Amino acid sequence: MAKETPQAIRGTQDIFGAEAEAFARVVETFERIRRLYRFRRVEMPVFEKTAVFSRSLGETTDVVSKEMYSFEDRGGDSLTLRPEFTAGIARAFLTDGWQQYAPLKVATHGPLFRYERPQKGRYRQFHQIDAEVIGAAEPQADVELLVMADQLLKELGVADGVTLQLNTLGDALSREAWRDALVEYFQDHKASLSEDSQDRLERNPLRILDSKDPRDKPFTADAPKIDDFLSGEAQDFFGKVTDGLQVAGVAWTRAPSLVRGLDYYRHTAFEFVTDRLGAQGTVLGGGRYDGLIEALGGPHTPAVGWAAGIERLAMLLDDTGEAPLEVAVVAEHREQELAAEGLVTAFRRAGIVSELYATGSPRKRFDRARKAGPEAIVSLDVRDGTESRSLKLLNENTAKAAALNAVFEAFFAGSA
Repeated sequence: MAKETPQAIRGTQDIFGAEAEAFARVVETFERIRRLYRFRRVEMPVFEKTAVFSRSLGETTDVVSKEMYSFEDRGGDSLTLRPEFTAGIARAFLTDGWQQYAPLKVATHGPLFRYERPQKGRYRQFHQIDAEVIGAAEPQADVELLVMADQLLKELGVADGVTLQLNTLGDALSREAWRDALVEYFQDHKASLSEDSQDRLERNPLRILDSKDPRDKPFTADAPKIDDFLSGEAQDFFGKVTDGLQVAGVAWTRAPSLVRGLDYYRHTAFEFVTDRLGAQGTVLGGGRYDGLIEALGGPHTPAVGWAAGIERLAMLLDDTGEAPLEVAVVAEHREQELAAEGLVTAFRRAGIVSELYATGSPRKRFDRARKAGPEAIVSLDVRDGTESRSLKLLNENTAKAAALNAVFEAFFAGSA
């Protein structure tokens, strides 16, 4: 009886070809941008003690109660595969002495894990890029992160059709007053709300505002607005953020229903959204979380950050092909295979994208190389007992011809 081949786990993916190239392009562009903004690269553990996430994300959130991959290790500790980056970075800020670098700008990327229903652009193992500023209370930090995100999307070529939605959650007093008003308002309509919103009313009332359930829409539209509860300080903070965006030339729209349900979020909340990915249109989101470090047992430490799904950004890219082949090196005779290997190495060391054709039938190698669509072909052959070599450019790029010829001539001059 034949053995059954194991299948991929639901919600995971094997990334290959054009999709893998698009994935790599997102990461490479992010790495270049984060260096431009002087964000330090960090690498975080894939798993943490469960308390890191339950304390930072809140025991009653869907992520903690329904979506985390948690398990007990052999030592009896409860561990969790990271569902997001921020909590682990905040933990490291406290345990690794990173306070000495505050305000600390860090960035990372890698896999995250959530047990949720797979859908377009969402997986149970997914990947994010992430940028955080920890220890900066000034609105300039919010502006820097937003401008950084805007530049990333523009340099990826996906900014068209993407809108920055911006809101303020106010300071602690503003937020608390708004929360109380929302509870009172929604309590009067509780019987008409969806089941999820009725549940949230008790533990996370702000989340009712971003409910997608049509039963909630009539009530969320008329719910109390944060602007009616903003302190002078909170208004000033938001004004400085929007002024900074204007100076930087970053367009935005106000989204009064954009919220973060956890109490440690303050002031700025934002999402870059598009209609090109269906209903789940957020491609990058974040906000200020001034109370998170305290929730993990540290001192009051202001912070702000954002994250974006690599898969979702990659889906928006137009040009996702492999690097174009600049030169194909063909050994049309077995005696020339070693020379072809040396020449293709010389091209690559000169920064020229090259491919070697020195396997299979020698008579078919040139045709295979031509079908790959290179800009130039080098043919190495032996005819009538004499070595034959030629470089043929297949387009009119004279600058490229000079570069290719220089490597070609130098290699054979050195091997003569």
